[in-house]
Amino acid sequence: MNSINEKGKCPLSPATRKFIVCLGICLIVAAIYFFTTGKQTTSDVADSSPQTAPELVTFTDALGQELTLARPKRVVSLMGSFTEIWLLAGGRDTLVGTAVDTQDKRDLGLPETVVNVGTYQSPNLEAILAQAPDLVLLSSETVRTDNHVAFKNSLAAAGIPAAYFSVTHFEDYLKMLEICCQLTGNQQAYTEKGLNVQAQIQEVLGQYKLESQPTVLLMITYSGGIRPQASTTMTGGMLAQLGCKNIIDDYPSLLKDFSMEKVMEIDPDYIFVIPMGYSDEEALRALTTSVEENPAWNVLTAVKNKRYHPLPPEKFMFKPNDRWAESYRYLGEYFQNNPVNQ
Repeated sequence: MNSINEKGKCPLSPATRKFIVCLGICLIVAAIYFFTTGKQTTSDVADSSPQTAPELVTFTDALGQELTLARPKRVVSLMGSFTEIWLLAGGRDTLVGTAVDTQDKRDLGLPETVVNVGTYQSPNLEAILAQAPDLVLLSSETVRTDNHVAFKNSLAAAGIPAAYFSVTHFEDYLKMLEICCQLTGNQQAYTEKGLNVQAQIQEVLGQYKLESQPTVLLMITYSGGIRPQASTTMTGGMLAQLGCKNIIDDYPSLLKDFSMEKVMEIDPDYIFVIPMGYSDEEALRALTTSVEENPAWNVLTAVKNKRYHPLPPEKFMFKPNDRWAESYRYLGEYFQNNPVNQ
């Protein structure tokens, strides 16, 4: 046993003192490590926090180009329907320029700060470049919008991304809307303005699809005359989905050489006409001059039975976009109210 000293305390042995010293050193080292690594950990957390690097979106456009883009901040659209799709996707605050037909044919409520960059047929390249866009939306079609494709190299040389789209049928609209919603980061808009509309179209088709497969003649009329339409067109596609048989599909020669005698021979159940151009009156007047004055016109079954019907351009000439289901329903209700066996 250790002896007690004069003051009544038990003296520490050398081994005990050594242990205490070692313990103290360990506590000091641990404290130093804690404070230094604690600061480093805080720094590391700060460094690993989300950065401001832009989110990238990769997609393939109608020309087959694969583009990888950050969310655009300055967008120019060269088609009125494309402008509307961009707005539906939530891109209103980023739109800086658009074609004049956006203002003429669509009431989109654009602010005065959105610059006119020409018509959709003849856009102005200098006006586009002056807006310093980081994305331009263009048409890949070579009919009436061939200037869009012609701008491809010029925009590339200026370092401006150009995305090309082709929208004829609802499925084309849905695909473009999906890409635009990815670019704006607004997936809710894709559901509301795309998938919900798709469900509405399916409902209309289920309610109004025709089992009898009536024959139809679809024409566009403009100041210069008439132009038959096949099922590959926007309205032609809707009629086909509703169960109609387009006579132009079986007689494509009528596209280039329209013959009233051939139409009389086929005698379609329905005839639909879409006025085209800035004046519906002029377009319908051209129809009268082209075909209605022909004595054979009034002999047609569709005409005699009042199944000859002009279609509103806002539903069947211009892309209806998020109102596409309304166009399907318009046709479905017309067929229901004007059956062939009436």
